[in-house]
Amino acid sequence: MDIGVMIAATAETGDITEIARTVEDLGYESLFIPEHPVIPIAFKTIPPGGGELPEHYGRWMDPFIALGAAAAVTKRIKLGTGICLLPEREPIITAKTIATLDVISGGRVVLGIGGGWLREETEAMGTRFGKRWKRLRETVEALRVLWTQAEPSYQGELVQFPAVRCDPKPIQKPGPPILLGARGAKAFERIARSYDGWAPIAGKPQNLKNDIDTLKKVVAQAGRNPESLQISAFADPGEDGVSLENLKGYQEAGAHRLVLFSQRDAIRMANGRALEVVKRIAPTLERAQRL
Repeated sequence: MDIGVMIAATAETGDITEIARTVEDLGYESLFIPEHPVIPIAFKTIPPGGGELPEHYGRWMDPFIALGAAAAVTKRIKLGTGICLLPEREPIITAKTIATLDVISGGRVVLGIGGGWLREETEAMGTRFGKRWKRLRETVEALRVLWTQAEPSYQGELVQFPAVRCDPKPIQKPGPPILLGARGAKAFERIARSYDGWAPIAGKPQNLKNDIDTLKKVVAQAGRNPESLQISAFADPGEDGVSLENLKGYQEAGAHRLVLFSQRDAIRMANGRALEVVKRIAPTLERAQRL
């Protein structure tokens, strides 16, 4: 099981290139960066889990530019989004952006994607909140056409474009893996229909195992091979990394990658302590080697 880390990247986080080099040198498998393009002032939507939305969410960098900087100074680590809000993005430019990152990184992109929870943000970015899941699916379908065809075109309900030339194509064929970050029965049905895997918040190992077992059944019933799924789970590392017991539990549950992230550490990272955090939770890496 691979171990990655997610960075809340803001202008105050620090030098992204130094952080990326450190992540690679410490032995992490991947570096993930989250996305919120905007946070509308005085929004009314209740954040997942309740409470107030942390202030730093309104300061996040564009993930692809930050990952491009990371790509330029690293050779090995995978470069992921956790998660990219595709319903809030124009598909053609996004396809080119992702393909360009895949090319300059040598084929290291992993896409964690989702529909988004913040109604006011989704609608400020031009998509009706009630249509976001359809917009997400059509955008992913359009991305795959743009990445694989010489003269791609797409005609959906919400996404349409005539035959165009859109290069470069990604190094990964047919494109970077696309993992859905969402939960519940509807999410599993969406994964079975359209996506390469799942990017959940891990929670307890036994709960993750139950969910992965259910997901695999849904995928098999849809006529797909459940073993082809990629499972990248976001896990709270605590103060000194994930314990060996929990690492074993997550591996037995079926996770292929753990991405270390907590709201507590995100605040620290967003305010200049990212290097401190990635070093503090690095004992997870040594424990994972003992699995």
